[in-house]
Amino acid sequence: MASDFKKYFQGDAIIWAVVIVLSIFSLLAVYSSTGSLAYKYQGGDTSYYVIKHAILLLFGLVIIFIIHKIHFKYFSRLSQILLVVAAFLLVLTLFIGISINSATRWLVIPVIGLTFQTSDLAKLALIMYLARMLSLKQKNIKDYYGAFIPILVPVLVICMLILPANLSTAIMLFVTSFILMFIGRISFKYLFIFSAIAAVIIGIFIILALSNKWEGRVGTWRSRIESFVDKDSKENYQIDQSKIAIVSGGVIKVRPGKSVQRNFLPLPYSDFIYAIIIEEYGLAGGIIIMFLYLYLLFRAGVIIKKSTRTFPAFLAMGLTILIVFQAMVNMAVAVNILPVTGQPLPMVSMGGTSMIFTCIAFGIILSVSRETNKQIAATHDKEQSEKENIN
Repeated sequence: MASDFKKYFQGDAIIWAVVIVLSIFSLLAVYSSTGSLAYKYQGGDTSYYVIKHAILLLFGLVIIFIIHKIHFKYFSRLSQILLVVAAFLLVLTLFIGISINSATRWLVIPVIGLTFQTSDLAKLALIMYLARMLSLKQKNIKDYYGAFIPILVPVLVICMLILPANLSTAIMLFVTSFILMFIGRISFKYLFIFSAIAAVIIGIFIILALSNKWEGRVGTWRSRIESFVDKDSKENYQIDQSKIAIVSGGVIKVRPGKSVQRNFLPLPYSDFIYAIIIEEYGLAGGIIIMFLYLYLLFRAGVIIKKSTRTFPAFLAMGLTILIVFQAMVNMAVAVNILPVTGQPLPMVSMGGTSMIFTCIAFGIILSVSRETNKQIAATHDKEQSEKENIN
């Protein structure tokens, strides 16, 4: 049976295990945390949201399976198309996007009427494109005009297009791009310039927004930062309820479905699902979740070590950093290390486009791992054949 599993589910077995365990936690946590939502909108049918989430999760796993069978070389060319499409959709979102909670982040897909968060596509497209460019420019990677500028421009454009509606995502994508460029051997001097340019752009944007009394997202950012600094602020309701959930969890508890704070905590199935997991499974459950993401980062390092080509190495590491970074931000918000950002917990939180694009990222990472393992096996077989011929 193990051989059958390896035959169909190729790539890093540990990453597959991480995906499955996170999916199980996701189902349990979403079922528990959507109770009040079900009573409010579905007449008490608590199975509605978990079935809907399970279908989406199953669809995501199918996506992972399909994509991990595709050779990673195709993602290099595809990244060029996706980056242009993502930039176009981000511009459309700024002008005709759907606004929810003062944030214009979504487009409505024609005919089917579903909403689509364009920044999720943009994150994936940019990291794929960066991996391609860093790979192509390795021979002259220290060249300012020949390498740095062509790599810098798309990062700035995409982050600036995301910034007006989603500051946390823009910053997270910027930092991930910075780390990937550092790994790709971009000169630290140029990276410093990169950081300075980004800081100036964000500063100018906020100043102009405040001077024009644009209270939409800027007002939200200011409110969140002020509330984070002032621990006694009345605006800290979300964080206070999250703290209560975490304290209630203790060290070790196994009581799925017994959360109390799900009835008081806003978005317990998305932004604060980590607090619900700790409440129901204790600190041990929270540590297990955090360990899974950190171990995922370690496994990406193993893939890179095995890889003999730069593009797949940059691709796997960039996407892994993006997933893990987002997870760390979500968990940091839940335990009040960072201000509220609205970032879901990858592969765990209930959501549409976030879940789908996270699954696509996992599929690409496993594709790189699968091809790397095949290359290692082929090399080993060749060496064995040569030894037999000599003997």
